[in-house]
Amino acid sequence: MPPRKRSTRQPEQLFEVSSPKEIQAILWKAADQLRGSMDAAQYKEFVLGLVFLKYVSDAFEERRNEILAELEEDSVPEHRRAAFLEDRDSYIEENVFWVPEQARWGYIADNAASAPDGVGKLIDDAMGAVMASNKALTGVLPQIFNRDNVDQNRLKGLVDLISDARFTGHGDRTAQDVLGETYEYFLEQFARAEGKKAGEFYTPKSVVQLLVEILEPFKGRVYDPCCGSGGMFVQANNFIEAHAGRDRTHDIAVYGQESNERTWRLAKMNLAIHGMDPDGVGPRWADTFADDKQPDLKADFVMANPPFNLHPWERRTDDRRWKFGVPPAGNANYAWLQHIIAKLGERGTAGVVLANGSMSSQQSGEGEIRQAIVNADLVACMVALPGNLFRTTAIPACLWFLAKDKGPQGAKALTDRRGEVLFIDAREMGEMINRTERVFSEADITKIADTFHAWRGTESAKDKGLTYEDVPGFAHSAKLQEIEKHDYVLTPGRYVGAPEVEEDPDAEPVDEKIARLTKELFEHFDESAHLEETIRKKIGDIE
Repeated sequence: MPPRKRSTRQPEQLFEVSSPKEIQAILWKAADQLRGSMDAAQYKEFVLGLVFLKYVSDAFEERRNEILAELEEDSVPEHRRAAFLEDRDSYIEENVFWVPEQARWGYIADNAASAPDGVGKLIDDAMGAVMASNKALTGVLPQIFNRDNVDQNRLKGLVDLISDARFTGHGDRTAQDVLGETYEYFLEQFARAEGKKAGEFYTPKSVVQLLVEILEPFKGRVYDPCCGSGGMFVQANNFIEAHAGRDRTHDIAVYGQESNERTWRLAKMNLAIHGMDPDGVGPRWADTFADDKQPDLKADFVMANPPFNLHPWERRTDDRRWKFGVPPAGNANYAWLQHIIAKLGERGTAGVVLANGSMSSQQSGEGEIRQAIVNADLVACMVALPGNLFRTTAIPACLWFLAKDKGPQGAKALTDRRGEVLFIDAREMGEMINRTERVFSEADITKIADTFHAWRGTESAKDKGLTYEDVPGFAHSAKLQEIEKHDYVLTPGRYVGAPEVEEDPDAEPVDEKIARLTKELFEHFDESAHLEETIRKKIGDIE
């Protein structure tokens, strides 16, 4: 049996560690090698697939070095070490994928120029070997490198560039940390490059962070019915690590579904490199409405950014999910909301990104469905978002926060908010980072999240000593009777009112200011008339 204890000795580094920024620069350059030779979706799959293969290989080598250090520390003879170094369990128990010899990056780099069937065949075989050795990756990795439309010389150059990136740990940072950041960076860059199509796989990071900070998914089942590349899950994982430590990240189980095959593959890889179970997004891609892969799931947290105003969509009028009314065939917004409500456990909460029209539409029965959801006391909070947060669409957006139980919840001693909804108007928040893109700052996210937690009386609010008060122009807690008077329209601007204007004690009294400005205006009129008379006289003298 191989040694099970962890060595206190740091394993020897076989190569210099690249910083995340250096790696990102190298890999974006690698993407440029393919740009123009294939469509954006395909080159994204090419590059991220190769990055993932490089990662599993580097992580494997990192663990191999740790085992070697343990063997040396235990004075295991050299002739016995090979068996331990090739013991699969020694890798899998540390959440490291097993990489067969022919799939290790060193082997690929050494043979890329001389492979008899070309570097593309070498890479396709390596992808197949990794999938065959790791059940969680079955059918996930792309085997698209040995095709007629792939320039093998350019691919060889790409392999050389990626060989310059070292996904190994440094200090308390692991290979997983480094690649996780790099993978997220790449998804964001590809989202910028692909424009509107990027909405299928990417939600802006600051929006996801806001959802996570409000929901606080510390423990339980986290679900996303349209999970894209898995960004919601990654941010939930990051939230737990930041607030409770890395050891607590295993306290959540993620469940997702994605209808696009390529995006589903990205999600599987994204979960894998962040140490989460890739099986969470199912064994296959599928449409959530037509083929719900988790029909019996009851989630503690749901986070979703569904396609805005989706049409057409797979609608069955007798679907048991339509408890509050059958959604219209021309818009799936209320289908998503009702699907999510159906997935919530007894005390489940949800955060959903939707188009602004969902807050006020009266068309095709949507107003009646919204009224039924409000009267069922399922809406906890509505947040109006600023423009330009979503580079993929100009459609204004909002956040719906749903809750199955708005009561005190026993020992949690939350503020009883049954029969109330919190409205937050965040349309003036965020900062433009370029001509077309806005992001929430950390201060913005904290302000919105703190307001919600103060309203709800959560433990985090109590720890900060926060108490809730309405803030004109920003936040207002409305009773259901007030919402009824507004015909169940949930636009925050209707409820928060205008912001208060602070009076300057040293400012000039209003009546005196009006008198002074009036006097100055008449003086300007007199001066203007005098100038006009002078100009007319001068013109007359010329004539």
